[in-house]
Amino acid sequence: MDAPHTVGGPAPAVPGSAALEVSPLPGRSGIRARGEISLLTRPSWEQALSELARQHAGVSYVELSDVVFVDVAGVTALAVTAMNLPDGRVVVENPPPQLPRVLEMFWPGLDRIEVVR
Repeated sequence: MDAPHTVGGPAPAVPGSAALEVSPLPGRSGIRARGEISLLTRPSWEQALSELARQHAGVSYVELSDVVFVDVAGVTALAVTAMNLPDGRVVVENPPPQLPRVLEMFWPGLDRIEVVR
């Protein structure tokens, strides 16, 4: 039986499994993610994005320099979160290369997300 997954924390240490750790950004509104955003870690990612949306005040930051992979559903969750914000935008910093490509492919011109490398 698998160990329970702590939401927002790392996934269980199982050989071959993905892990995602999400934490608040110090000194500004947003989150920092580390690891992989995929089928196994998507519940943690979606919960972190929900919390980000609840605390959103104009600009929220999502720092992804330590994310090695994000799947299309993970990018979709980010895009949907940004589109549902009442105002402002989400600034995505240092994402893995597939994230801006997926955004441009499925949401060209989405001005609620700004990608900064």
